[in-house]
Amino acid sequence: MINYLKGEISEVKENYVIVDVNNIGYEVSLPTSTITQLPPVGSNIKIYTYLHVREDAMSLYGFNSNDDLEMFKLLITVNGIGPKVALGILSAITADEIRFAVLAEDTATISKAPGVGKKTASKLILELKDKFKLETAFEQKLQNQGELSQTNSIAGMKEEAVSALTVLGYTAAESLRIVNGIDITEDMTSEDILKLSLKKM
Repeated sequence: MINYLKGEISEVKENYVIVDVNNIGYEVSLPTSTITQLPPVGSNIKIYTYLHVREDAMSLYGFNSNDDLEMFKLLITVNGIGPKVALGILSAITADEIRFAVLAEDTATISKAPGVGKKTASKLILELKDKFKLETAFEQKLQNQGELSQTNSIAGMKEEAVSALTVLGYTAAESLRIVNGIDITEDMTSEDILKLSLKKM
C-alpha cells in the first residue's frame, strides 16, 4: 500500500495532479478543495494516498492530511459510496464538517456533495454515527486548526453547552445542531451559548 508520495508537482489538472517521484509520474485524483490549495508546478509536496484496485484499473486518491485520508477510508466503507463519491464529499465539505454533520444527523450538509442525495446522506449517517464521539470530534477540529487558544476556548464552550443541553433532556444530535448554528464570539460564555440555544429549541 502506498501511504504517501513526496515529489515535485509536474502537472495540475481539474481533478488530478501528476507528481514526479524519482522520474516516475504518479497521477493522483484529489478533492477540488485540495487542488485549489496546491503550490505552483515545480514545487515539492507530500500527498497522503489511497490505492484503489479494481479488476480493470488501479487509481490513486490523494489528500492534504492524514485526517482527510482516514475520513476517505471511512466514507468508502458505507454501502453505495465508492471512491469517486467519497472524493466528491471531501471536495464539498471538510472532514471536520462530516464528523459534526454525522453527530448532528445533519443530512442537508452532507447532501451538499455532488451525487449525494438525502437517502445516501441518511445511510452515511446511520453507518458512521457509531464511529465518532463528540469529544474526539472537537479535539480533532482543534488539532486541524493548530490548537489556537481562542479556538480552543470557543470549542470548549460549545462542548459545555452541548453537554448541558443533553442533561436537560435534549438529544446529542439536536443539541449539537443548535449549538453549531449559533454565531459564537470569544467574549461569550458557555452560559450565553446555552441561553441562546434554549431560545432556538
